[in-house]
Amino acid sequence: MISKGQALAMIGDIENYHIERTSSKDNMKKFCEAICAFSNDMPGSGKNGYLILGAHDNGKLSGLRVDDKLYKTITAIRSDGNILPYPSMSVEKFSYDEGDLLVVEVVPHPFPPVKFKGKTWIRIGPRKDIATEAEERALKERRQANLWSFETYPCKEATLDDLKLDLFKNIYLPAAVDEDVLTEDKRDIKEQMAALRLYSLKEDCPTYAAILLFGKRPEYYLPGAYVQYVRFKGEDNAADIVNEHKFSGCLLDILPKLDTFIETAIVEKSPKPISPLREKMVYNYPTWAIRELLMNAVMHRDYQSNTPIKFYQYQNRIEIDNAGGLYGNANKENFPNVNDYRNPVIAEAMKLLGYVNRYNRGIARVQKELRENGNGDATFSVANITVFGVNVADAAFTADGQLDLDFANKTGDSNVASNIASNIASNIASKKRYSKEQMQRVILDSCQDYSSLEEIADRVGRSAQYIKNYYIARMIDEGLLERKFPMNHPNQQYRAKKVE
Repeated sequence: MISKGQALAMIGDIENYHIERTSSKDNMKKFCEAICAFSNDMPGSGKNGYLILGAHDNGKLSGLRVDDKLYKTITAIRSDGNILPYPSMSVEKFSYDEGDLLVVEVVPHPFPPVKFKGKTWIRIGPRKDIATEAEERALKERRQANLWSFETYPCKEATLDDLKLDLFKNIYLPAAVDEDVLTEDKRDIKEQMAALRLYSLKEDCPTYAAILLFGKRPEYYLPGAYVQYVRFKGEDNAADIVNEHKFSGCLLDILPKLDTFIETAIVEKSPKPISPLREKMVYNYPTWAIRELLMNAVMHRDYQSNTPIKFYQYQNRIEIDNAGGLYGNANKENFPNVNDYRNPVIAEAMKLLGYVNRYNRGIARVQKELRENGNGDATFSVANITVFGVNVADAAFTADGQLDLDFANKTGDSNVASNIASNIASNIASKKRYSKEQMQRVILDSCQDYSSLEEIADRVGRSAQYIKNYYIARMIDEGLLERKFPMNHPNQQYRAKKVE
């Protein structure tokens, strides 16, 4: 805020694009228009604007006495909802012998246009007016230029000492900059990083992208910046934990570890007999598909959230959840055909280092690989605006019984198929792992007559909550099951739908 002397000097000067004085104390419309216009800063000067109450046009004090009511009324303009987005302003009273001045200092808004009751007001020299279409378009272009992603914000608490600069110099810089250009580059490291949006020269500190990529302690600044892996013995979070690991540190350290972990600890293969003389090698998950889904979570997550990426492996599936729903132009109607980047610097870094592509082909290829491996399509959770999730079935469930069941179905032997289904049910009851299709068949076999959820769960050896969450609603939608009573009935029962 200006000083008492500066305020007096301002009212003695002529009005211009960042000063407006008035002797009125109750013309709220005029005050709001002025504040809106100063917020828009049409010339792009970056200078604060000043609305000064208590002065005549000739620069003399009007004799205004500022009381609490007037002070509070003017201060309330900021958040009364008539000016949107809210202006950044402060209010100060200065007292003189001839009267008081009430000064409203307005900071230019970084994301114009700012509107008062739906109209964009600007200052043209000493007067204000409604913006033309071209002027409003210019303000919108300024808004886009100022819309930084969070990762490009300066991390003001950090310095170069908080970064692993050897990773930047030896790994990232050679990948990001052509060798010939790098040879001729005589800039210091701060300028080199700034050119890649990894350092703020204005604030003299690294950006959050640099902290994530090369930081010595990313979690100190971003508490949720890690990947939590948990392997459960059963099919829900109540099951015993078999293994867990926290992948923490900067991305240039974490990403290769995740790569290795997926290949050596997640993907399993085993031979399964399909005839007396032949075996089939069955993989529970295709390496590339799981890697792509996990790398997407790292690339697209909301790093302002304190929630880590959840990489959970259950007996029958993998679930990957990350903070932040679909972003920008992507929405549940156009996903996965349309993509957008919440973290463009991180995305560019991961592309340069070979961990992802940026051609919007990843999901289509993931689904193709999963289908070819026998997992079926991945299921994406895209409706939640704060979390994005993906669920991948374990293809090892298609081993043993399913191979036999497929053979029986192909021969048309219903008795053989029925016996195999019974064997599958027995194996399921003993907690052996099976596919979604196998489980659906057993549920249908156990629902020839109306049965309660608890009865079905008891027959197939799974919890009622699990059966309800993952099978009942889906099988009803697919026309496989029908309800006995209207939805949400307390004594609901289900049976296999009769085929006409």
